Amino acid sequence: MRDTIYCVFSVLTTLVLAVVSLRYVKDFYLLSFFYSFQLHLAVAAAAASIAAVVVKRHWYGFLTLGVSLVLAAHGVVMTREFVQPAVDENRPALFRLLSFNIENDNFANGPGIADMVIASGADVVNILEAEPLLSELPRLLKTYPYYIGCGVGMEQCDTLVLSKRPLIEPRIRNLGLLWRNRLTVSTIDFDGRKVNFLAAHLTKPYYDEFHGLEIEDLDEIIPSLPGPLVLAGDFNTSILAPDVQYLMRRQGLGTASLEPATWPIRAGPFGIPIDHVFSKAPLRLKSVHRIENSFGSNHFGLLAEFVVDP
Repeated sequence: MRDTIYCVFSVLTTLVLAVVSLRYVKDFYLLSFFYSFQLHLAVAAAAASIAAVVVKRHWYGFLTLGVSLVLAAHGVVMTREFVQPAVDENRPALFRLLSFNIENDNFANGPGIADMVIASGADVVNILEAEPLLSELPRLLKTYPYYIGCGVGMEQCDTLVLSKRPLIEPRIRNLGLLWRNRLTVSTIDFDGRKVNFLAAHLTKPYYDEFHGLEIEDLDEIIPSLPGPLVLAGDFNTSILAPDVQYLMRRQGLGTASLEPATWPIRAGPFGIPIDHVFSKAPLRLKSVHRIENSFGSNHFGLLAEFVVDP
């Protein structure tokens, strides 16, 4: 009986470790979902390895435990690779950004989301799958008179960018080959300091190779926007995904010290961050906080503050 239990633990642990480890051989899109959960899976594999060793002391259990700990440690290293230096809390923020995928059939919570947006104090707001806010747009425009999306620049209401300040040359672009109008590009002048804003909504990474093509499009667009830059939105994958890491290294993008988990909402802080706020020097993130109320969405929203270095 002990041998059977040990065998079950060992087989399951081996399968999990094999799936996670394949990222070091080839970025296979069908496994990208598991790459985002590398930390979670590695910790689970370590726990299973310890259980196996308790049942039966055998060298293979110690081997899988060692591999699990290595994968977990490298997962932590990868999440810390792009962290920007901390900003003094007393330093005033240049602006505040709210980014939130509200889910396109979440009409019952549209008024509550609009109330939250107005009360947030954000200078710029990115709303993805924004159809539930279309009826709330007239009162949102009293606080945010400048916008693109939901009838301006595109007929659909997938992406909505609201701003308290004028949007300079706002435009909407396609990402990849699957969906249209999933990227908005604009510039906002904050008292003489112009900042570029990109609001992106990427495909789920296991939909063939479309996610990688969208990352390639972003890799081409970002260099055409010199100066401070914000890239925010729903990437449908964590920063551990190989293609996201490729983009961040290539374009010098940075994150806050700890990206809040935004999905699945039932997991709370134990989920993964698939919604991101990235910045490019000389712009730097002062803070990123999760909006604790999901307002019926399957994502949590993010509220971020930024400063610009001299």
